[in-house]
This record gives sequence, C-alpha cells and structure tokens, in this order.
Amino acid sequence: MSARPVIDSNVARQLGETLVIAAIGGLTLGLLGMPAGFLSGSILAVAIASLIGRPMLMTTLLIRVLLVLIGISLGAVVTPATLNGIAAYPLSIAMLVAAMAAISITGAAYLRIVHGWDILTAYLAAAPGGLSQVLGLAVELDADVRAIAIVQTVRVVIVAVGFPAGLSLFGLVGHVTRNVGGIFNPTQLRELAVLITASTAVALAAFFIRFPGGLLFGAMLTSAALHGSGLIHVVMPWWVTNTVMIAFGAVTGSRFAGTSLRLMVNFLGSAFGSFAVAVVVAALFAAGLVGILALPVAEVMIAYAPGAVDAMMLLALALNLDPVYVGAHHLVRIFFVSLTMPLIARRVAPARKPSGRKPPLQRPTFED
Repeated sequence: MSARPVIDSNVARQLGETLVIAAIGGLTLGLLGMPAGFLSGSILAVAIASLIGRPMLMTTLLIRVLLVLIGISLGAVVTPATLNGIAAYPLSIAMLVAAMAAISITGAAYLRIVHGWDILTAYLAAAPGGLSQVLGLAVELDADVRAIAIVQTVRVVIVAVGFPAGLSLFGLVGHVTRNVGGIFNPTQLRELAVLITASTAVALAAFFIRFPGGLLFGAMLTSAALHGSGLIHVVMPWWVTNTVMIAFGAVTGSRFAGTSLRLMVNFLGSAFGSFAVAVVVAALFAAGLVGILALPVAEVMIAYAPGAVDAMMLLALALNLDPVYVGAHHLVRIFFVSLTMPLIARRVAPARKPSGRKPPLQRPTFED
C-alpha cells in the first residue's frame, strides 16, 4: 500500500483510478447479493489491477477517515441487549489467546520445515496480525521484508474475501449483505453531528496515545456507548456504509501494488500453506469453543479469524454478526500480538546464521 503526504496531480489520478476500480468490483458483487460483496468485490478488483501493473494506491488521510467512519457504523448496531453476552467472553477470549499462540508456533514451524525459511522471517510471517508492526520489526531486525509482506497480505485478502463465501456456502450466514444504516431523516442532522464529532474526537485521542487500532476502536466504542445507552439513535445512511466498504476494500487490494506476477507466484506456496495451517488451528479452537458455549458458529469463526481487524469488523457488520463479540476478540488479539511479537522476534533474531545468508526462496534471484 502506498501513502504520500501531498496530493499532486499524479497521485490524485492514481487514487481516482483505484477508487473507480474498487467501485466496479464492489458494486458488481454487492448488487449480486454476495456476502460482504461490497467489501470483497472491491478487494478482488483492486488486487487484480495491482497485479497486472496498474498503480493502485490509497492515501493515509483517506484511510484514517475510513477507519473512523467504520468505527461509527460498527458502534451504531450496539444495543443494551448485545452487551448481555459479555459474561461469555472470558472463556472465549482465553481460548483465543491460546489459539493465536498456537498459530504463531505452527505457522513458523511450517515455513521453516517446508520452505526452509530462517526462524525470524518465519515467525514474523506467521504472526496472526499487526501487519505494519510486523514489517517494521522485519526492517529493524533485517528479516526478509518482501517475503513477509506477501505472505501476510495474502492471508489478509484470503480471509476477507474467502470467509464470507465459505460461511455462506455452508449456510452459516445469509446470501444477501445486510442493509446497514437506514433512510436518513433530516431532522436527525444534529444528532448525527454529535455522533460524528464525539466519535472522531475519541478516535483521534486514542490514535495520538498510540492505542492499538485507535481510530477504529475509539470511534466504535464511542458510537457503541452513545447507542447502547440510548442517548443516540441515528445511524449512518446505508449508502454511506456501503461506500465505506468499497473504499476500504481498495486499501487491502492496493497492498499488491508494485508486486510482479513472478514474485507473487514464487511466494504463493508459502502464503497458502501457512494460511492453511493458521485456519486449521483456529478452526480447531473455535470448534472446541462452540462445543462448550452456545455461540453462533459464524461469529466465532470471524472472531477467531487471523485477518486484518478492520476487515474482520466490516465482515461482522456486513454479515449481520455481533460486532461487540467480534470486536472484543480482535482487540485482545491486537494486544496479544503487539505485546509478545517484539519480545519474541528480538529473542530469536540472534539465532539466525552468522553469515547472514538466507535460503534461496527468501532472496529470489530473478528480476522484479
């Protein structure tokens, strides 16, 4: 994903092209009634355009605005009734932490044994979340940034696009995306202004104190508090929410910009293999939890899915799942990964070969 501080004419053109392609893909699948079609269609269209050489990008400012709007929309579906399920969270969250640890260990072992990666690169590539933090550590500790970025991004895209279709195929969610938001009543303009202002203020505060996912969770928690308490009743119009889904799909799809097809194919085996390991481990833990607690299978699978938190929260919204349950679990996942990953990565870094040479798959010799 490319981000530039100044919007010149070239950047504006590329941004416009990215959004147009995202709209075509999102509207196509969304209007066909595909689960989370506005989001997944946008991701697919922009990713394909990136891989065939189009300069897809999303600016940092636009991404931050989208995160706040996503948080407001997610919080708007919270009611006092949805908060009654909190009593079931402790066991579910404890199993989530165990699942994330197991995913990291088994994923890294797969990449080391099957693909010959060194321990540091394998561990960072297998980490279940925190893409920007993973890449930052990879640069700092001299791991293979390109390999890690591709494996992590493929995981994010597969989860965001494949999970809705898979859940629908097995009859765990409906076949039509939820119409989130309603017909906007002009008399609610003041209430909407209060909602947006308060949510944005808290989101910015959380962002500046470096709270994990601060823009998204700050806005979501504020919106949830206002709606859950009954102080606010207005929700985002449906067209705003669907537009945000399309635009945010472009964020994920644009991460493939600048990646050649040869390089992509070279790492697809590693990406799909490590993803399969992660899904099997997560599914085993989720199945165990569903066997103990009376929780909807779809909600548990989305809550345990090792995907980007923003995309997972949007899927919860689009698939009519409980955003409070899903959000609580992904927030815990962010904290767990954020706290443990730097410590473990720095601990295993010295174990790399003194010569600094890496297996062939990690440093492709072909031209990009």
